[in-house]
Amino acid sequence: MWYYFIVFIAAFIVDLVPFFGPPAWTVMVFFQIRYDLNIWIVLVIGVAGSTLGRYVLSLYIPVLSAKVIKTKKNEDIQFIGQKLAKNGWEVQLFVLLYTLMPLPSTPLFTAAGMAKIKPMHIIPAFIAGKFTSDLIMVLTGSYAVKNATAIANGFLSWQTISGTMLGVIIICIFLFIDWHKLLQEKKFRLNFNIWK
Repeated sequence: MWYYFIVFIAAFIVDLVPFFGPPAWTVMVFFQIRYDLNIWIVLVIGVAGSTLGRYVLSLYIPVLSAKVIKTKKNEDIQFIGQKLAKNGWEVQLFVLLYTLMPLPSTPLFTAAGMAKIKPMHIIPAFIAGKFTSDLIMVLTGSYAVKNATAIANGFLSWQTISGTMLGVIIICIFLFIDWHKLLQEKKFRLNFNIWK
């Protein structure tokens, strides 16, 4: 029974870190296969741990960004967060569609946290999308274990590399675009001098 608690903690830790790591579904698949756990309980507990990890990430990332990113850039990112928060259903739809795709959610929560978007604006859609996408991944876990060699090669596949690159691009978009200029003056400007 304590294996389920470990699934929760592992999914929480994996989704707590502000950089790219293994997806939480890999932890769920590992424990489900290794200890022959109930797949539905693993899924529910794993998604709960993952959601809590992303929630905590979105709470502490503004403090971290305040220490490493210039004040002007933090204000700029918060400005875009305020604009996004006004379009509640559009943000929810974007988060839902984003989490349904096989993309890391780290950039989503890093950007949302830095922009100080209230976590409750994105958590419900995240849970729905995360549950659906993780369901697919966990259900195919037994197939993946039977084909371990193909999976080991798959960690460096074009899909994982392109997913990671897309995540980095999303973070760069939030960091390096001057959002005040773009949204107020309709002028596109990049600013790479954002670090303290």
